[in-house]
Amino acid sequence: MLTETPSSDTLRKLPPQIVASSDEMRELLGVVRAVAPTLITVLLTGESGTGKEVFARLIHDWSQRASGPFVTVNCGAIPEGLIESELFGHEKGSVTGATAERKGFFETAKGGSIFLDEIGEMPLSAQVKLLRILETGKFTRVGSASERTSDARVIAATNRDLELEVRAGKFRADLYYRLRAVMLRLPPLRNRREDIPFLVDNILRDLVKRHSFPHLPHIESEAIEELTSHEWRGNIRELRNVLEQLSVMAYSPANRSSQGVISVSDVRNILQEHTQAELGYHNVTLTPLTHPQPQQSELGLIYRALVELRSDIAELKERLQPKGNPLALPLGNSEAHPTNGELNLHKHEMELINQALQRFEGDRKRAAKALGISERSLYRKLKELEEQRTSI
Repeated sequence: MLTETPSSDTLRKLPPQIVASSDEMRELLGVVRAVAPTLITVLLTGESGTGKEVFARLIHDWSQRASGPFVTVNCGAIPEGLIESELFGHEKGSVTGATAERKGFFETAKGGSIFLDEIGEMPLSAQVKLLRILETGKFTRVGSASERTSDARVIAATNRDLELEVRAGKFRADLYYRLRAVMLRLPPLRNRREDIPFLVDNILRDLVKRHSFPHLPHIESEAIEELTSHEWRGNIRELRNVLEQLSVMAYSPANRSSQGVISVSDVRNILQEHTQAELGYHNVTLTPLTHPQPQQSELGLIYRALVELRSDIAELKERLQPKGNPLALPLGNSEAHPTNGELNLHKHEMELINQALQRFEGDRKRAAKALGISERSLYRKLKELEEQRTSI
């Protein structure tokens, strides 16, 4: 495992997820080393999958707050109506379902750091309160009139261009300038190809532990060259997913002739599948429905077809509903008396969601993109699924 060049006053090891062979990464880590011991707000920018959360954790671990909590908040996964309650807490009865008072993330992060991922997704209403806590350290719970204080260090991240969001009126200019006291841009993997062979080694070693493989897979030199030359639009996250697929295949009972070997042909086949998935449903030829795992484009098309069918069912019920007769019984109440057709539709919808989440290893953003819906819509669907399970 590579580490950055040690400073004169301290020697700090890097986590295996970070490799600093390239000059760009060494320069970035030099800035991290300088800002970590302070309390200054840090904004991490970069494409999805470049390791923004890993760097946020590194800043926390290299600070004097390393013994305190590190709280991660995905701002894009929380519905707009709940985000203030999640961030700042609420009093009993202040919101629907609030049967008791609850601490928010800022209170939970007391004495530590709070990582606000996907900060560009935060609604404007919550941005006002976030700006206040950054400037004064004070906030109020939802439903409360009394002020509270928080000393949590704020580290934010986004894959959006917040300057463009400010110009479009979707992000507050004052909050943007307050967040970017220190802004670190994480380079995409294709701009630091010399790091890829070292990342491959580190990731494979982690996968051996995770999956209890008998030994480290042997990867052919041509296969490493193939991985190094790939574009990696999904960055390190995509690299890890590819290596996990390759290593599982290498130890598959069906692969008896070359147990524990990752060949260049294996790499090319997997990368071709990933490239097709990234092209999206506009350019990819759909695989047959008998294929055991639909491609990204197929999932999206099927899901949208289900959503449209559900809309058609609702419209048909509305047209058939007797009007002008208050004593007439409704033809259908999907919540109280769902029809077999609606039950099957809901079941298939949830199966597709679960399939997308499984395909992308729980990555909600990529799963939502594959399904052709927003991450917030996916969040609501998962909540429906959980409520359905609870009621059974």
